[in-house]
Amino acid sequence: MRCDGLAKSSVLVILLSLTLITAGIAANSDGGDRMGKLAEARGDRRAGDRADGRADEIQSPPSEMRALLERYDADRLLLQRSYRTPLSPAVLERMQKFYSGWQAEVEKVDFEAMHQDGKIDYLLLKNTLKHELRGIELRRKEMAETAPLLPFAPAIVTLAEALRDMENMDAAKAAATLQGLNKQIDEAKKALASMKTSKYVANRAANETDQLRAALKDWFTFYNGYDPQFTWWTGVTYKGVDTNLESYAAQVREQIVGIKPGDKTTIVGNPIGRDALVSSLRYEMIPYTPEELLVLADREYAWCEAEMKRAAREMGDGDDWHKALEQVKSDYVPPGKQPELIHDLALEAIAYVEKHELVTVPELAKESWWMEMMTPERQLVNPFFTGGDRISVSYPTDGMTFEQKMMSMRGNNIHFARATVFHELIPGHELQGFMARRYRAWRRPFDTSFYVEGWALHWEMLLWDMNFARSPQDRVGMLFWRMHRAARIMFSLNFHLGNWTPQQCVDFLVDKVGHEPENATAEVRRSFAGDYSPLYQAGYMLGGLQIGSLHKALVDSGKMTEKQFHDAVLKENAIPIEMIRADFMNENLTRDYVPHWKFYGDLSGKP
Repeated sequence: MRCDGLAKSSVLVILLSLTLITAGIAANSDGGDRMGKLAEARGDRRAGDRADGRADEIQSPPSEMRALLERYDADRLLLQRSYRTPLSPAVLERMQKFYSGWQAEVEKVDFEAMHQDGKIDYLLLKNTLKHELRGIELRRKEMAETAPLLPFAPAIVTLAEALRDMENMDAAKAAATLQGLNKQIDEAKKALASMKTSKYVANRAANETDQLRAALKDWFTFYNGYDPQFTWWTGVTYKGVDTNLESYAAQVREQIVGIKPGDKTTIVGNPIGRDALVSSLRYEMIPYTPEELLVLADREYAWCEAEMKRAAREMGDGDDWHKALEQVKSDYVPPGKQPELIHDLALEAIAYVEKHELVTVPELAKESWWMEMMTPERQLVNPFFTGGDRISVSYPTDGMTFEQKMMSMRGNNIHFARATVFHELIPGHELQGFMARRYRAWRRPFDTSFYVEGWALHWEMLLWDMNFARSPQDRVGMLFWRMHRAARIMFSLNFHLGNWTPQQCVDFLVDKVGHEPENATAEVRRSFAGDYSPLYQAGYMLGGLQIGSLHKALVDSGKMTEKQFHDAVLKENAIPIEMIRADFMNENLTRDYVPHWKFYGDLSGKP
């Protein structure tokens, strides 16, 4: 009887297990089968049901492209570390071979056999490879433009690449090369008087001279002191070349660019032109022209200005929003108290999003951010705080002038801070980075400001709609930043189109947004210093509008809750938002997919 009982029990367990497995497969399968059945049963609820699965951390079947993408990223990073000699044609050739090779690899993939995640990753990689190859051609064009100003570059590149290839050192030959370099630099200095080129090209040449100088220093440092023959032959000559390169860069800046020695404030930049802007927009999957985006920015600015006037009237200032803004700027905390303010505002934002069930905030994310004070040097290019898991607080230090201190406190007042602490921390960049390290991390190569900054700006817009502002002063603080995002589209696109100078950009921020002059200058300097892509600043508002449009389609329609939507977006990682939409909407993707989502409606031919 005991054996029979066990046998019957075993049969029951097996049957129950099979039932649960079958139910689990039905409940958890992702992609076409599950969504096709839901579409038949529920019609327009297909997108919401698919996104529900995302919010529940269901990530199977996994992307068929994951292993390929992880290998691509590892290989790419390795080559970028290995091939880093500035102005090296060999580096461009090697990277071109790498990206072209991966294009051929991608073409072998069976696109139709993949699930939606795999198809999205395929399209992202294909898009990135095309963009990288276009970037190499652009770099070749830029190098050809600066070549007449850098006749000594090939000799330095040859030395640097000989070190990378670990060629045997001939110290006497190296000394002769350095001596020849000195002569080339002297001749280049004499030729500057008759050199005809733009200040933008000349500024690039000066910066590239700095890069070549750094590469030559690395070459010299590797051997110096370790190879007695090398030090004996090259020590004195190298110092002469190093000094000559430094003075040449300064001479180029002064004679052609117009930057005097010691000038740390003049902004030059490098306008890339309309064709390059269109190419960059294509890479970001934005199906609008630069001119259409300027129309969009004008509309957003006009909305902000109308709301500013409304808040100003409530403050007793009539339609004079500039006056209301001055009142808001005067409401700042004393020196030494800014960290306390930021801390309290951060906790307030976390409590707000949790109370309203807007997004999941993991306990580890809440306890793992920290704060640092921004150096005076960094405040020259970043006059406001920045965020992530570390929020860097911009506030005056004792070494600043009285005017600089006042501008810093006014520009980081209570109401400006309350409008953006959540942008930098939670639910903004801190939460975003936390989730990106844990979900679909293989999508790291596709990082885009339209997602990174757009996510944070979406929260500014959403919290505005939810009446997060407690007073008209708070509304002015929120509107200041929203105006600023619209202005970023205007000044960055107009600069790269060749319509505005850097000074016109600064004046625009002061006159039309209400920036402090020092802060406006720092903002423009940061935008055009070369550390950010040309579309980075436009990505804030455009990305925010994209996420807002998707939010309207899925949350406002009742297909998803706030928490489901925001959790799902975070788990897609930092990719173009059109691809997030394609996933949520289960869009029919083809291997030759062309971005087409007009998230702001039709802007063609509209004033």
